Amino acid sequence: MAYVPGVALLAALVVGCSAGADGNANGTDSKAGSPTVTPAPPGKYLTLPAPCRAVPRSTLKDLLPGAAELPADQQDKVFRGSAAVTYDTDRKVGCSWKSDAPNATRSLSVDFERVVSYDPAVSDDDRADTVYAKKEKAAGLSSSATTGPPAEKGEESEESEESETSEGSGKAEDPADTDADATGSAEPSPSGSSGGSTDGTPGSSSSPEEALPSRILDNLGDAAFLQDLPKQAGSPAQHHTVSVVFRTSNVVVTVRYAEQPALITQVPDGRELQEKAQALARKLAETLSE
Repeated sequence: MAYVPGVALLAALVVGCSAGADGNANGTDSKAGSPTVTPAPPGKYLTLPAPCRAVPRSTLKDLLPGAAELPADQQDKVFRGSAAVTYDTDRKVGCSWKSDAPNATRSLSVDFERVVSYDPAVSDDDRADTVYAKKEKAAGLSSSATTGPPAEKGEESEESEESETSEGSGKAEDPADTDADATGSAEPSPSGSSGGSTDGTPGSSSSPEEALPSRILDNLGDAAFLQDLPKQAGSPAQHHTVSVVFRTSNVVVTVRYAEQPALITQVPDGRELQEKAQALARKLAETLSE
């Protein structure tokens, strides 16, 4: 009988521990009803294409007149292109080409940027839309349909640095501080276009070399714009550059096409530059969608 109280005490301790375990389980269950964050879906693209093979040789021959007449070894060097210097080929790649013809020098570059959101509440597509919107705004354009979440901490400064310099090309990437002087166009209309058609069809012009101004483009990726820079700061007077930027899912693509005539009396055909830059951008968009 002297040991009975001890047995009763041991039993009481066992029951208490069981009750405590049940209490913890119930406590955990009580938090099950609290709001949970469902991770945003990832972007469509997990990799990027090989940039120097993204443009077919036949297209390069059309965009780089004079290159096809070069000796075979020089042709190969021109059409091979020069890959951009990048430290993360899963996130950003690019390539550039250049040909010197008797009448003019033509240059082309393409850049692919795969945007990844590190915020589980923001999708890759939404983050890419924010990156694209910054480029569109820097070009002096705006689109009411292009809205995105605020940039993550530290990301805005990184994107700002990337917009100042194009990796691999060593050229300014459509900087905002040159747009007002370079385009020479008025403020964009409320519709987001600076004038003319939004589908890229040339309108009437007093001279064949004149081109439509910078504008939002339709039917190209999820969002797109064209920036026309007939006279870039620091460039020769007749240097003419056209940039087409578009977003498809979580990838932002930039196409730059430029001409520098051999003689200062020659004026580049702005319409031709715009049409060919747009045609290439549409081919790249189709290739990415395959």
